[in-house]
Parts: sequence; structure tokens; C-alpha cells
Amino acid sequence: MKGHSEQGPHAAIVTKSARRGPWFFVRWLAAGTFGLCLLFLLGFATFASHIGSLTAPSNVRAADAIIVVTGGQSRIDAAVDLLRSGKGKRLLISGVNPMAKREDLRAATGGDRGLFACCVDIDHAALDTIGNAEESAKWVRGHAYGSVILVTNNYHMPRTMLEMRRLLDHEDLQPYPVVNTRLDGGGWLTKPKALRVLFTEYTKYLAALARGAFPAPATHGDVEMVNARTAN
Repeated sequence: MKGHSEQGPHAAIVTKSARRGPWFFVRWLAAGTFGLCLLFLLGFATFASHIGSLTAPSNVRAADAIIVVTGGQSRIDAAVDLLRSGKGKRLLISGVNPMAKREDLRAATGGDRGLFACCVDIDHAALDTIGNAEESAKWVRGHAYGSVILVTNNYHMPRTMLEMRRLLDHEDLQPYPVVNTRLDGGGWLTKPKALRVLFTEYTKYLAALARGAFPAPATHGDVEMVNARTAN
């Protein structure tokens, strides 16, 4: 009887663990996966609603410079209009296809030749949003600019601002989101194409947040490192 009583508690623990079996851990794994998916979807809904609320400011504060990240003609048009209206002293068009020439961009925007010759720099080096931030930081530091108007599409603005602020943490960055399709009031729910774009951008934004755990590369503000053409 004594030996039986000594083995009793141990046997009970073993029996309880055996009852759990692999399905116990499968259920916990399924519950955890469901929770993460729910959190992901809630985050996406918040992100999409925020994008839908973004609009170009009606009263733009003048800045030292303007930066536009390529990816759509309307972005460049908006940036050139800001430059023409005197909202910035100089414009950097970042991420331009190496095949595109200065005159091509000028003709596409209907910009003045004198304005493009004196005040527009073109960056051919950047290949993605990270590159846009790196090349833009060199340009800003090289010119010692303290304030910048940042132009890109509304859905691209959160990630662009995130990457830019990592490298330009002391400069005043003023977002100027360009809206091609209205997504306010939950309009993104009824537009499959917009939904796909937002979902893709959301996953990229999360990846950019994850990159924040690592130190940002140093930039030295050497304007010659930016593949821009400046008229003297």
C-alpha cells in the first residue's frame, strides 16, 4: 500500500499529461494563430481607414525643399506645382528610371524649362522606398535643408515617412499625400483593386516596422552621391 501511495501523485501527473496529448498543443497553436490573424486584420482595417482619411493639405507651409518619390505621374505633377508656387526652393525627384531624361520629365509635367534647369534635381539611384530615403537624406544633408515637403501617394505615405524619419530625424518633414482614388468613409471596402494595393502596402509597412529593430545606415550628406543633375 505504501508503494502504491508514493506512486500515486506521479502517476496522476503522467495520466494528466497523457490526456492532453498532441491535440492539446495543436489547440493552443490554432488559438494563437487565430489571435495573430485577428490582430493582423484589425491592424489592416486601422491602416486602411487611416489611408482613407489622408488628403493633401489645403494650406501648405513653405519649406526649404520638396522631395517627390516616383511611382505615378500625379505625384510629380503635384510636386512641380508646389515648386512653381514657391512652397520650396528646390525639388528632388527620387527614383527616376535611368532611361528617363530631364526633358522627358519636364515635358510630361508641362514644367517650365528655366524652372527645371535651376531648381530640379533628379535621382536615378534609388530602386525602392528604402533607397528613396537614403538618397533623399544625402541630398537634404548636402544642401543643409531643415524643412522638407514630402510628396507621394496617400497609400504610400506612412511607409515613406517611416523610412525618411529614420534618416532625417532632426529635419521637419511635412507630408503631402496625393489622392488618386477617394477611399474615405470605408470606400476601400468596395474597390477590389484598392483593397489589393492597401493590403500589399500594409504588409510592406509591417516589414518596415520590423526593420526598425536594426540601426539605420549612416548617411554623410554628400550630394555628389545622389545621381542628380544640377544646372550651374
